Amino acid sequence: RAVAMSVSHSSRLNKLVREQYMKLPQDGPVQVTYVWIDGSGEGVRCKSRTLEKEPKSIKDVPEWNFDGSSTAQAEGSNSDMFLVPVRMFRDPFCLDPNKLVLCEVLKYNRKPAETNLRHTCKKVMDLVKDSHPWFGMEQEYTLLGINGHPYGWPDNGFPGPQGPYYCGVGADKVYGRDIVESHYKACLYAGVKICGTNAEVMPSQWEFQVGPCEGIEMGDHLWMARFILHRVCEDFGVVATLDPKPMTGNWNGAGCHTNYSTEEMRKEGGLKHIEAAIEKLSKRHDYHICVYDPRGGRDNSRRLTGHHETSNIFEFSAGVANRGASIRIPRQVGQDGYGYFEDRRPAANCDPYAVTEAIMRTTVLNETGVETKDYADH
Repeated sequence: RAVAMSVSHSSRLNKLVREQYMKLPQDGPVQVTYVWIDGSGEGVRCKSRTLEKEPKSIKDVPEWNFDGSSTAQAEGSNSDMFLVPVRMFRDPFCLDPNKLVLCEVLKYNRKPAETNLRHTCKKVMDLVKDSHPWFGMEQEYTLLGINGHPYGWPDNGFPGPQGPYYCGVGADKVYGRDIVESHYKACLYAGVKICGTNAEVMPSQWEFQVGPCEGIEMGDHLWMARFILHRVCEDFGVVATLDPKPMTGNWNGAGCHTNYSTEEMRKEGGLKHIEAAIEKLSKRHDYHICVYDPRGGRDNSRRLTGHHETSNIFEFSAGVANRGASIRIPRQVGQDGYGYFEDRRPAANCDPYAVTEAIMRTTVLNETGVETKDYADH
């Protein structure tokens, strides 16, 4: 007897019928889909409009607006919010010449919305641009059926213990590879700097990596990769969750490990600069934990237990090739004497703008304590 998988009704629509319309020529006008972060700081929203001709750069895409009272970003009595285009990608769903456009959100008074963390991140990245910071972020996520249960897991029970699933192959070891490969291809088509993917330790959990990206580019590319992931999952009728601990018990959580280097760390003798940066991070652990998930560390406290390849949320640690440490120096970097290091603390649902900004404030701008400086006037 066939087992009914928990997928959405929309995914069961006849996709061949859709394909018939997707093949129709456009002859000039293009569809532009505006993408933004909503009031939760985790969700993405989108809507589309027609432009008379294909935009060649982000400057060709006009500002727009939306109803902020419906995205938890404004009151109904003053609900218009501005969408300010910041980065453009090819559209892997409607295909060329159509575009996906990532936007910042501004309030009625042109000040950044509360969940627009790109605004201050961009200021910081402009300040530290001479250090040429490179980032690579490893986005873990879990596939769920529409019923909220991990996709492919038994309806009344659990799969076998962790062990055979990480980088696994075979129908009894990995669930949902079609989604993962479709997402990868869609990101490549869009121009997102996706650089890899693998099945993770918990069954139906996966990871993709984005980078190396310099400065503000990191947050832009990861947010668009997330949007594309949710959009691909919609087509397949399942849900991708970025919850840092989607299943309680003896299962791995989900993080967003952040690899980082400056130009001086990547040069001969860079290890001393890596160690100096780690020393600065060690003295500001509480501040980083607060910004490494959207709830000031509460989400991460479910994940950073000191078990399941994590450090303890209350303790800072660093080590070569140590996946149980806050900061891991890859073994190759230790041998070469230069390269990068990995901050393993950010949660899967972190805002990459907040994470990369915090790292730069601490390691390059030499901020200390839990307060941040306002560089608006400099």
